[in-house]
Amino acid sequence: MDGVLCDFHGAYKTALINNPDIKYPQSQYGFFKNLMPIDNKFGYLSKFFDLRILTSPSAMNPMCYTEKRVWVEEHLGLEAALSMNICPDKSIVGCQNDYLIDDLNSHQRSRQQDFKGTLIHYGSEEFPDWITVSKYFIDKYDLKTHEKAS
Repeated sequence: MDGVLCDFHGAYKTALINNPDIKYPQSQYGFFKNLMPIDNKFGYLSKFFDLRILTSPSAMNPMCYTEKRVWVEEHLGLEAALSMNICPDKSIVGCQNDYLIDDLNSHQRSRQQDFKGTLIHYGSEEFPDWITVSKYFIDKYDLKTHEKAS
């Protein structure tokens, strides 16, 4: 979610500039609820795939569980919110046939690098944006046929 569907990193940097005395801006009430969305293809890809949001909670803000849930419903709809998973260890969720689109932040506590399926490194040279990610799935699964992939 953070850095893939919403602009965590921009909000974090701005908060540090505006409030340099706050060491962990993400610990502040409302931080996660107020993140700006990144232009993404979640709605488009959900027409073809069973998409789930997998996000790690912030150890600095116990309210992030609620705020992330509220953010997803507000920006992606109730169905997306009802199928989201908030889990501190992403390696225990999913199976070999699943994909994880993640920004691989520097805080490797969520262990996304140990995910059992295919990891798509969002923001990398290979997958710099949602257009590239979408094209990968369109080409791989020939989505022009409009068949729902499993």
